[in-house]
Amino acid sequence: MGRGKRGPNGYRSFGYLTPGEDYAPRELAWDETLFPEHPVPLSPDQEARAGRLAAELILVSLHEHLGSFPSDIHQTPAYVRDGRVFTPFEALARSDWDCVFDNLLDGICRIESRSGWKWNEVLHDLGMRLADLAHQDFLVPCRTVQDILHAHATGRIAWVAAIEGAAPIENELDRIEVLYGFGVREMGITYSESNALGSGLKEPNDGGLTTFGRQAVERMNKVGMLIDTAHCGDRTTLDVIEASAKPVSITHIGARALWNTRRMAPDDVLRACADKGGIIGIEAAPHTTLTANHSLHDLESFMEHFEYVKDLVGVDHVGFGPDTVFGDHCGLHQVYAAALSIKKASVGSGAPPFERVPYVAGIENPVEGSKNILRWLVRHDYSDEDIGKVMGGNALRVLGEVWS
Repeated sequence: MGRGKRGPNGYRSFGYLTPGEDYAPRELAWDETLFPEHPVPLSPDQEARAGRLAAELILVSLHEHLGSFPSDIHQTPAYVRDGRVFTPFEALARSDWDCVFDNLLDGICRIESRSGWKWNEVLHDLGMRLADLAHQDFLVPCRTVQDILHAHATGRIAWVAAIEGAAPIENELDRIEVLYGFGVREMGITYSESNALGSGLKEPNDGGLTTFGRQAVERMNKVGMLIDTAHCGDRTTLDVIEASAKPVSITHIGARALWNTRRMAPDDVLRACADKGGIIGIEAAPHTTLTANHSLHDLESFMEHFEYVKDLVGVDHVGFGPDTVFGDHCGLHQVYAAALSIKKASVGSGAPPFERVPYVAGIENPVEGSKNILRWLVRHDYSDEDIGKVMGGNALRVLGEVWS
């Protein structure tokens, strides 16, 4: 039921508290129209088909950040330190996603420390978000595939808690189970920087998966947590795929063959993920999935990466992890360039010069992205079957194998 969702019945984030008394109010980017919309044009027949598919199919985003950021993006560090991230429920009710993997504050989780992502900070971020969700019934914490199916059938959105890198577990395997107990159903091995498990993509030398990393992979398999390698180095990713007894995800990535930076994946990594039965989600964060044909980042460059990966590994192993936000995403990257490893992740030997954009036209937030990906596929005459696979069916297959 991608369209005609029931909505949050008037509830606004942390509505059970008193602004100015329980927290410092800030002007937030609640609305999804912070930047101009760029709907993919469709004929009347195509418009009807897109509407039908949005209602019939289960649409899954493998990677987003659903919190709303301050309208003045430079206020974000103070907003994060307050430790309470607001969710724009009304805006999400206008999206077509039925299930969203929310990666919370990831590398900017600096609630208590300057470097961020400490264990207590992650639990604080997750706990606050769960407390907010507990006061409404539109965005439903998701633990199982059945929860996704139920959310779709009842006009809700299944909310999947995800952690983008495993650094917060330090050297404690049992913390994987603690996170699982709090509802986390997907976790990355590294987030650009190396940790006790393996090498991140920004490292000049990739040492691969460590002995502890192999133990963590095994524990994640046992507990039923999806493994993500989107920010791992190439060798570490290949090691994870080999070590895992279950399919692995690369939730938000593009093809290095199209744009030669560390943030993109080479063909051998993409094939290895698919050969193990995994899924590759295509990324749309600013200035990532560029191409020589589309060096101005927009929906077209994003979809060129999709088509390349689809042709390389097959339509059964591709999905979407747009990695969008409610707020000024480019500004956020500027404020947190070091924490998010923006510069080092963009290093490459063959990427041509490109023009920076203020936003990624057509896919700059979770609402427009959910609509325009589907509209693009309809406009380009993809079959109902293939649209169903890439928009959510492939993800449900992998989750059925991993979460069981």
